[in-house]
Amino acid sequence: MLTSFTLTAFAEGDPNADGGGGNMGGGSSTDTWTPGMDGVRVSVVDVSTGAVMGTPIDYTNNPPQLVYHFGKKSKIQYRNGAWLSFDTSTYTYKTLAGMPPIIKSQSIGASIEAIKQYFCSEAVAGMIAKDFGISFETLTGGKYKLLIEPVGYFKFQGQMAGMTAHEAAMYDQLLGGQLNSRMGSFSHQNLPLSLFLERPDLGFPAYGGATSGKQSNGTIMESLGMGTITYTELEAATPPPVISHDVEYRINTEVITAVILNASSEINPKSPATVTFNAAGRNYTMSNVVIPRGGSQVVWCKWTTPAAEQTVTVTVSTNKGTLNKTKVVAKIVDLSKNPPPDPRADDRNNSFSAVSPPTKAQRTSAQWSVWYALWYAYWVWVSDWVWHHSYYDIYGNDIGYWCDHGQWEDHGWYNFYTNQYSASLAASSVVKPDDKNPTKSGNTMKSGYGVNNTVSSSFTTNAPATHVTGAQNAVSWFPEFRYSTYWRLLDRTSGGYSAKLEFKQNEYSGYNRRVHFTPVWYPNGNYNVYTWLIDSWTPDGMLSVNLNSNVTIQKSVFDDWHINPQK
Repeated sequence: MLTSFTLTAFAEGDPNADGGGGNMGGGSSTDTWTPGMDGVRVSVVDVSTGAVMGTPIDYTNNPPQLVYHFGKKSKIQYRNGAWLSFDTSTYTYKTLAGMPPIIKSQSIGASIEAIKQYFCSEAVAGMIAKDFGISFETLTGGKYKLLIEPVGYFKFQGQMAGMTAHEAAMYDQLLGGQLNSRMGSFSHQNLPLSLFLERPDLGFPAYGGATSGKQSNGTIMESLGMGTITYTELEAATPPPVISHDVEYRINTEVITAVILNASSEINPKSPATVTFNAAGRNYTMSNVVIPRGGSQVVWCKWTTPAAEQTVTVTVSTNKGTLNKTKVVAKIVDLSKNPPPDPRADDRNNSFSAVSPPTKAQRTSAQWSVWYALWYAYWVWVSDWVWHHSYYDIYGNDIGYWCDHGQWEDHGWYNFYTNQYSASLAASSVVKPDDKNPTKSGNTMKSGYGVNNTVSSSFTTNAPATHVTGAQNAVSWFPEFRYSTYWRLLDRTSGGYSAKLEFKQNEYSGYNRRVHFTPVWYPNGNYNVYTWLIDSWTPDGMLSVNLNSNVTIQKSVFDDWHINPQK
């Protein structure tokens, strides 16, 4: 489906993007877009972690004079919990010579093939690398890829604004649909449909829906307004991994499985939507869902995963509206199966070299909204004129009078509003020498003894308990195994929103202590335990935190042994 455009003999640019759009509808003097007033937001993304490196850069060859914008955040950062924040400072941008039109209109036929070829060219890759302060070889060496988002500059409510498709959808939600109502042909059609993925990437799904017509906020935020360029070394090129599931859960864990419900016509309290989830053989329903015409909302179920590893297909159905997904394939895994082996006194690792701890996906905040509707009464008098006969005169005329037997009728309508919810997760990890260590001194100890790890979490939210879970699992990795191969799943010793987790009791401890034994060969210096706190679920996804804590190693347990000659 795609053509790969060669950059140089060293690298290849693989574009993952397609585009659509339609004819622009009419506007007003206060709400307009001029064709050609567009650009792109470029983010450099680490392929291995999915993290955005540095600050994204906006490129445009038609620089606007903006009254407001939302700064420089990428679609990834918004997905990971970033909020919209108004920025009225001077808008900063850079130019790219010869950049083709990005957003289609009646007068400008933006070409997706031209966009692909342009951003896969050696010259453009070199200019972008220079602007981000990295070398061309670094950018195209396979470690990074580009995330490209269309940016539109337009007048809304009489003020010039600039935003990506994702920002426009988030802004429309905050305004209760006003942006879609006034500028929908641009903000919810041509802008988001100018770029979308042909295959899944960076945790976003491929888009296979209509390529014209106004799109819902949920669809835009999930899968529109983005493309990627992947640079791979030719001699090391490998096919992308096959993804056989949508989400990964842990066994015996409360989770939130969520999809998006879109409404092409109004769903109101007189006839609300009911969404039914079937997970692991049980039905869960979310009732009384209301959504304005053209709107969308996240819908979800809260359920507990099975006690054994397996694949569970969660099916979803609704009596109103359309769902972006009718099934979610969940891989259920058991993280307790690979604890470290029993360390021994004669263990050696003369070739050991320390490595930096990993950085797994971290997301510490989430936000979502739920529609509700209130009836607005609009009373109208509906006449019902009736002739009342009195008598006939001598000429045969019907003499009488008209009387209005009408009544007041409520011709009102529903006004829609949103309840805004948010959640955040904070945590700490405290690694210290075990209390059974006789020669510890503060946070300093000899190798060969055990360490404890206590993880304390704090989950805060303004949402009902049916929306969320506190943190439920934590996994620790260790430097002697280069933070791979073996790990420890921690015990949740207290739950709720202030969950506490500690090492499981060690089967090799004579006192059944919650310890991890450091190897006797570990060199003097910092001994850092990396912990990933996970499984705090919201309708907007899972929250997680990267944690590091350490002790200092000085000498070994052998230094505590004293040998006397036998008398």
